[in-house]
Amino acid sequence: MEQGIPSSHGLSLALTGMLEGSHLVAFEDIPSLIDRHRREAGFKGIGVYLADLQQSVLRRLCGHGEADAQPEELKIDTTLAGRAFQEVRMLRNGPEGSGPRQWWVPLLDGTERLGVLHMIPESEGDDVEERMRHIASLLALVVVSKRSFSDCHARLVRSRPMNVAAEMQWNLMPPMTFATPSVTIGAVLEPAYEIGGDAFDYSTSGEQVHVAIFDAMGHDVSAGLTANLAVAACRNQWRQGASLVRNSEAIERVLIDEFGRGDRFVTAIIGDLDLATGLFTWVNRGHHAPVLIRQGRWISTLQCPPAHPMGLDLGLPVLLCREQLEPGDRLLLYTDGITEMRSPDSGEFGLGRFVEFMIRQNAAGLPVPETLRRLIRTVMEHHDSRLHDDATVLLVEWHGTAHEQLSP
Repeated sequence: MEQGIPSSHGLSLALTGMLEGSHLVAFEDIPSLIDRHRREAGFKGIGVYLADLQQSVLRRLCGHGEADAQPEELKIDTTLAGRAFQEVRMLRNGPEGSGPRQWWVPLLDGTERLGVLHMIPESEGDDVEERMRHIASLLALVVVSKRSFSDCHARLVRSRPMNVAAEMQWNLMPPMTFATPSVTIGAVLEPAYEIGGDAFDYSTSGEQVHVAIFDAMGHDVSAGLTANLAVAACRNQWRQGASLVRNSEAIERVLIDEFGRGDRFVTAIIGDLDLATGLFTWVNRGHHAPVLIRQGRWISTLQCPPAHPMGLDLGLPVLLCREQLEPGDRLLLYTDGITEMRSPDSGEFGLGRFVEFMIRQNAAGLPVPETLRRLIRTVMEHHDSRLHDDATVLLVEWHGTAHEQLSP
C-alpha cells in the first residue's frame, strides 16, 4: 500500500478506480485494470483464475497485471486453489514467518462460482480478509459484465472445440447457479461440448420462480434447434403471464408451426414455485417425474398424469398438479441421460443411485453447486467419460421464510 494512505482509504480508492475504469475495459484487459489499482488496496499481486466449462480446472486470465509467476492452469480436485473453489472459502498457503502469505479467494457472482483470485497482500492485518472480499465482489461483477461478448472468455473456459448445438444451448441458458434468501437453484449439463437436445431454464417474477427442463428428440443440431425454440417459446409465455397449461400448449403450437406435426418433439417439466408459501405447481409433458428430497431422505417422485410430448399433437389433456413443499425441501428435475444411460460394465446409473448420491452429498454439507459438480463427474466416471445422450439435472431448494442466512 502506498505510504501514508490508511488501508480503508486505499481500498476505497482502489475499488472506485476499478469501478470507473471498468466501463471501457474489454475482458482481456481486466488484469491491466487490476494492476493499476492493486497497490492502493495493499496487494503485491492479484491474479484471476476462472473455472472451465466442466469445472475441472482453473485457468488464469493472463495479462500484464500479475506480478508473480503462477501456473496458467490448476486442477480443481487436487490443489489448494481448487479446494477454495469447491468449499467457497478463503484459503492461504505459505510457511509461518516467511512474510505475506498467498491467498486463494472465491470469485462469486451471487452464488455462481466463477473461479478464484490469487492474492498476495503487502502485509496482513485484521482487515485483510475484508479487503479481499470487497475486491473479489467487484471483480466478479466486472468479469460477468464483460464475458458474454468476449471470445477470449469463451476460449479461456473451454478445453476443446464445441459443436454448434452446444454453442446455441450455452448462449441461451441462464447461469448454472442462482440463489436468494428463499431459494437456491443449481444445474449441470453434460456432455458440455456436444449437447444435443437437453436444456434447462429458470426465472423470477416477484414471489414466483419459474423452472423448466427440456429433452428434445435426437442428439444433433436439429435437436438443439428444437430445444432452443422450446425454451424461447416458454420464456415468451412466462413474460406474458401465461398459465403453465397455456404455456406448454403454446410451445407445442410453435414447434408444430416450425417443424410440422410429429416431426420434432420435446418432453418437459414446467413449473412454478411460490416463494411465500412453498406451493409447487407443474405440468408434465411426457417427462420423468420430479424427485422430492425432504430432511435428507428420498420422499417420493411427484406424480402427475403426463400429457404427450410437445410437438406430437395427440390431444391428451394437460393437467396442472400441486405439491406443498416444506422449508429445506429439494426438488430434482432431470433427463433420462442421468438415469437410463447404460455402461457395458456397470449397467444403468439408475434413479436409486442418483438420488442416494444427492442425499449423501447433502449430508456432507456441501454447497449445491459443488454437489452437482461431483454428481456429474460421478456419472461421467460411471460411463467411462463417454455419454451417448445428454444428462441434465436442475435442483431447486426452497428455504422457506424461517431460513437462516444463506451462505453461497
